Amino acid sequence: MTRSLRIAVSLLGLAALVACGPTTTREEGAPFDPFEQENRKVHEFNKTVDRALVRPAGKGYSGIVPDDIETLVGRFSSNLSIPQSVVNNTLRGNMKGATEDLYRFVVNSTIGLGGFFDPATELNMPAATDADFGMTLHAWGVPQGAYVELPLLGPSTERDAVGKFVDLFTNPLSYVLPSPEKYVGTAASVSSRLSDRGRFADTLDSILYESADSYAQTRSFYLQNRAFEVGGGSSDAYLDPYDTPYEDPYDE
Repeated sequence: MTRSLRIAVSLLGLAALVACGPTTTREEGAPFDPFEQENRKVHEFNKTVDRALVRPAGKGYSGIVPDDIETLVGRFSSNLSIPQSVVNNTLRGNMKGATEDLYRFVVNSTIGLGGFFDPATELNMPAATDADFGMTLHAWGVPQGAYVELPLLGPSTERDAVGKFVDLFTNPLSYVLPSPEKYVGTAASVSSRLSDRGRFADTLDSILYESADSYAQTRSFYLQNRAFEVGGGSSDAYLDPYDTPYEDPYDE
C-alpha cells in the first residue's frame, strides 16, 4: 500500500469516527462533553506540563528575546502556514479566500523577505483566513462531535482532532522544501507559540491557575472562539479570553 493510500484510508477512518461519534443526550445549551471524566485527567496532565515546562519557557523566551524579534518570528511563522490555508480554502470551495491567501503569501514571501515583514497589509490586502481542515470538515457537513482535550495539544472536538491530524499533511511546503529547510517552519511555529505563552502569561495563568474550574473555563473559551472561527466571524457566541475576565462557574 502506497503512502498516499495509507493516509487516505486513515483519513476516511477518522472521519467516520467523527460522523459516528457518541450520541449521548445532554441538557439544552450545555457543552457536549460525554468524555468529561477522561478529559479532566488530560487537562490536569496538560496543566502539569504547562506549569513545569511551557510556562517557564514562554516567560523566559519573552524575557530574553526583544519584542521586535518576537514579532518578526511570529510573522514568519504565520506566512509559512498560509499555503495550508490555500489548500483548505480550495477543498471547501472558498476560491476567493484561496486566491487572496495565495496573493498574500506571494507578496510577503518576496517583497516581505520570506514573511519577516508584512507589505501585504500595507497594500491593504485582506488578512489571511487561517483556514484549517477542521473548517473544511465543517463545510463538508461533518458534525462537530464531542468536546475532547488532547494531550499536549489542548482543547479540541472530535472533528477538530481529525482536522489537526490531517493538517500535518496539507501544507504543500512540507513536500517541496528539502531537509533540513522543511523543519524551519516547525521551529518558527514553536517559537511563536512560546512567545504567545509569555506575552499572555497573566491572562492564561488566571484561567488555568486562578479560576474555580479551569477545565470548564478552558472548554467554554475554546468552544465559543471556535464557533466564531468556523462561522467566519458571524457567531454571536464569540468570547475572547484576552478581553473578558474569567467568571466563577460556581458563583450563582
